[in-house]
Amino acid sequence: MIIVDSSGWIEYFADGPRADEYASFLEDLSQVATPAIIVYEVYKKIRREMHEEDALIAVAQLQKTKVVPLDTRIALAAAEVSLDHGLPPADAIVYATALAYRCDIATSDSHFANLPHVRFVE
Repeated sequence: MIIVDSSGWIEYFADGPRADEYASFLEDLSQVATPAIIVYEVYKKIRREMHEEDALIAVAQLQKTKVVPLDTRIALAAAEVSLDHGLPPADAIVYATALAYRCDIATSDSHFANLPHVRFVE
């Protein structure tokens, strides 16, 4: 399984310059895990910059993946990851989820650039 970070989903939905690279990770949505915080981030960004309808369409796509709720185990692991690597809260939750579910992360977010289990899309 793989986690496509918010930056990847937004790039994909906006048909940005890296959309094709992210599309390759999204060919089989049953193999994509999505931390709930990514649903929040993607909806908020698309809702703010486009329209509510576009944001709801994006959420419908995200729901075709394995959406992972934030539970106590992941929250505590995220706190440790944040302390160890200086990650902001949302990124720490994404990274802790990836570790808990043994997933790689596909992202263009520089906060993840030098971490293990990250497929950095430039």
